[in-house]
Amino acid sequence: MHRSTPADAPAIREPRHVPVAHVTRGGVIEGVHHGSVVVLDGDGAVRFRLGDTEAAFYPRSALKPLQAVAMVRAGLPLDGELLSLAMGSHSGEERHLAGTRRILELAGLGEDHLRNVPDLPYDPSVRDTWVRSGRPPSRLAQNCSGKHAAMLYLCRLNGWPLETYLDPAHPLQIAVAEVVQEFTGQRAAHVSVDGCGTPLFAVSLHGLARAAARIATAPPGTPGYRVADALRGHPEMASGTGRDTAALMRAVPGLLAKDGFEGVQIAALPDGRAIAVKIADGANRARIPVAAAALTLAGVDPRLLVDCAGEATSGGGRRVGSVRPVPALAPHTLTRPA
Repeated sequence: MHRSTPADAPAIREPRHVPVAHVTRGGVIEGVHHGSVVVLDGDGAVRFRLGDTEAAFYPRSALKPLQAVAMVRAGLPLDGELLSLAMGSHSGEERHLAGTRRILELAGLGEDHLRNVPDLPYDPSVRDTWVRSGRPPSRLAQNCSGKHAAMLYLCRLNGWPLETYLDPAHPLQIAVAEVVQEFTGQRAAHVSVDGCGTPLFAVSLHGLARAAARIATAPPGTPGYRVADALRGHPEMASGTGRDTAALMRAVPGLLAKDGFEGVQIAALPDGRAIAVKIADGANRARIPVAAAALTLAGVDPRLLVDCAGEATSGGGRRVGSVRPVPALAPHTLTRPA
């Protein structure tokens, strides 16, 4: 339990991001991604920081493990694959759709009860197949449908209103707000709306890393432990085949990780070491290389992370450069084999 008095809300300001990744071509820096990074030791102390880790920002889908903790604490009975899906930003594969349908069936509800936005599947190949088949956007295919189905299931179990489950004043969202404050250790600076329609809380990058560590270290029998166990055990249900965050969890034993739109990444180990990354321009190509470098600073063996070293830049069909963390982030060499 982490119910100490929360700190004041982080300041709302233009974040003072700094360079965190270089895009190189032929030995020349062709592009620069700015952002911020924080690395925590197992006792919660800051081991490393770069950029602005205390300004208010939106975690986007990296908030989903906290939403899942709140739901489990309030009585959500899911575990394993379905609980992982409940905190997922899924690719829209058939297993994700089937899992979401299963949660809705458990609730005695249907797709028409979902209040997320209709969309096409997130994964490009799945989306292309969907479009070729003439299927329109749907709430089921949208990448947050598992979370929304779980929210509806919890509302049905607790006798809470279904139609207004996205309202910040709804009992479900009040429960989420309480967990966000408790696990980040700070008051939210602002409440907005995420892309799928759920309330979204502005916290600091430091607070988000602290929350990831608290979930990763939650003792057996607690909601946090159930959430961590589900995400670690079924990373593809929270993402999809070939997704980078699932690959990161597969590469590092015991790692808990979740990504979010606009270049957000969290990761935490069972001993409490944790990292949080925000890429200022939202670039996915910089998110995992920077996170991998931050994990090496946290003490993870860099040999486990060579496949997360960043995509190559190509020219004439040959590799001529790469997306690499800045030197301050990369005391170890993370080089993907040619």
